[in-house]
Amino acid sequence: MPRFAILLLLTVVCGAQDNPLASDPKAAETGRWMFRIFCAPCHGIGAEGGRGPDLTRGTYTAGDRDADLFRVISTGVPGSEMTAYGGRLENDQIWRLVAYIRSVSHHETQTVSGSAGAGDKIFWGKGGCGGCHRVGVKGGSIGPELTRVGRQRSLAYLRASVLTPDADLTPGYATIMVVTRDGKKITGVEKGFDNFSGQLTDLSGQYYSFLKEDVTSMQREFRSLMPGDYGQRLSESEMNDLLAYLVSLRGGQ
Repeated sequence: MPRFAILLLLTVVCGAQDNPLASDPKAAETGRWMFRIFCAPCHGIGAEGGRGPDLTRGTYTAGDRDADLFRVISTGVPGSEMTAYGGRLENDQIWRLVAYIRSVSHHETQTVSGSAGAGDKIFWGKGGCGGCHRVGVKGGSIGPELTRVGRQRSLAYLRASVLTPDADLTPGYATIMVVTRDGKKITGVEKGFDNFSGQLTDLSGQYYSFLKEDVTSMQREFRSLMPGDYGQRLSESEMNDLLAYLVSLRGGQ
């Protein structure tokens, strides 16, 4: 049996943690081009996140071993947008993707000085974040779920998302504005949009679906409904507390 096949078999049977291609200097470069084709639409061209999590952080919800990354790419994550690639890619191709992810990963060195406990109170109180965002079983569902955001996003990303929410809009969360035939204006978060219809949820959680031919106007804007004035609403210490709370969200709430 070829050496590479033996290494793959040992990985599957024994749960080996290391990538059998880790010593191949070309593996990460090949994986980079594969990543751009298969993974970048969700995880970003440099693996820094988008619709999917930031993969440069070196820590992952499904586990931090090479074997964990291999498993997730191969079998997907049930209940998420992460589909299985085991039927589309050979094992060695998946290991090359793992090699690329490892090559761009780094453990974050930035820290935030705030108090997660104080930030918890700001999130659910003064900041009003829980009206739109869910943490565990608590909160709204208009904005992205934040239960594991501390594992999925960097501190820099979280800070930018709070202060400038329009700068890097999460895919699928554009704003739709509708004016009905009787002059009523309805604004909400995009749930669906095509040449013929639009679906949205307003800030109260009310869901709407309209045919374009039945309304006066329907527009989709690539901006967030999240307020852009948190830099004025919160003091510097309050912002640090809120960020400390978001960083602490790693699942299990």
